[in-house]
Amino acid sequence: MTHVEALPTWAALATAVLVLIGAALTLIGAIGTLRFGTFFERVHAPTLGTSWGTGSIALASIIFFSVLESRPVVHEVLIGVFITVTTPVTLMLLARAALYRERAEGSTRVPPHSVVRRARHLGAGEESGNDAP
Repeated sequence: MTHVEALPTWAALATAVLVLIGAALTLIGAIGTLRFGTFFERVHAPTLGTSWGTGSIALASIIFFSVLESRPVVHEVLIGVFITVTTPVTLMLLARAALYRERAEGSTRVPPHSVVRRARHLGAGEESGNDAP
C-alpha cells in the first residue's frame, strides 16, 4: 500500500518535473550516442546525460520520500555521488584504452604519441624554436 494520496500538490509537481527532466536528459544522451559517428565523439553525450539525469531523478526521489515520511531522506545522495565520481573516471579509462588501440593499429584518425608529447612540453613553457614575441 502506498500513501501517495497524502503527497502535497507542490511535492507531486516538483517530483514529476524532476523525473521528466532526468528522463529527458538521459534520452538526449542516448540519442547523442546514436547520432555521433566515432567512439571519441560518442563518449561525451552519455556521460552528461547520465550525470545530470541521475542527479535530477535522485533529487525527485529525495523530495518524494522526504515529504511522505516527514523526515529528511538523503541516502539517494550516495547514488548521485557514486555516479558523479565514477562516470568521468570510466570515460577517461575508456577513451585512453580506445586511443591506445587506435595508435597500436596505426590509425591516422588520432595524432601519434610524439605529437601529443611535443604539444604538452610546449604548453608547459618550453621553447618551440620560434622566436615570436
